[in-house]
Amino acid sequence: MRLFILSLTLIITINTMAQDIYNIPVKDNKGNETNLSAYKGKVLLIVNTATECGFTPQYDDLDELYATYRDKGFEILDFPCNQFGGQAPGTDEEIHQFCTMRFHTEFPRFKKIDVNGENESPLYTYLKAQKGFAGFDPNHKLGPVLDKMMRDADPDYEKKSDIKWNFTKFLVDQNGNVVQRFEPTADKTALAPAIEALLK
Repeated sequence: MRLFILSLTLIITINTMAQDIYNIPVKDNKGNETNLSAYKGKVLLIVNTATECGFTPQYDDLDELYATYRDKGFEILDFPCNQFGGQAPGTDEEIHQFCTMRFHTEFPRFKKIDVNGENESPLYTYLKAQKGFAGFDPNHKLGPVLDKMMRDADPDYEKKSDIKWNFTKFLVDQNGNVVQRFEPTADKTALAPAIEALLK
């Protein structure tokens, strides 16, 4: 009996830990308090974005992934961030208009946030604690550029879990587990197989 109770307690604890992501407070793009509970049971790709970045064309990739997998239980959650090169300078409404008119995006967009530092979103505190830096792709044209820039600022940057740049992506499974982190140099060819594996 005692073993059963201990096992049940462990199962409940693990389940609660996995569900934590759904209870973290965030704000929608209108500034209303909310959380991610509406996305329970879905595969999520959580992305910090910017509208004036070398990676901004990835909105096309994201929109293509969304169109391909949304009916199978996939959602992309867009969190604009202006911390990297000041490359998301607009208001929440301006950013939303840019993304919907320029890239025709349809996935949910939230209020602009910080992903590092004193005022970082608790969502990103959680995500970074689950998955550390995954490394820039040296074969991507911007991979060596980012590596040099980061290494010049901090020779040990690879050992830290902070968000390095715009369009860092976290893949979350249907149970709320953060299963993989993709750096900005990862494109749809890397993302699609990982998403498909979770949707099976």
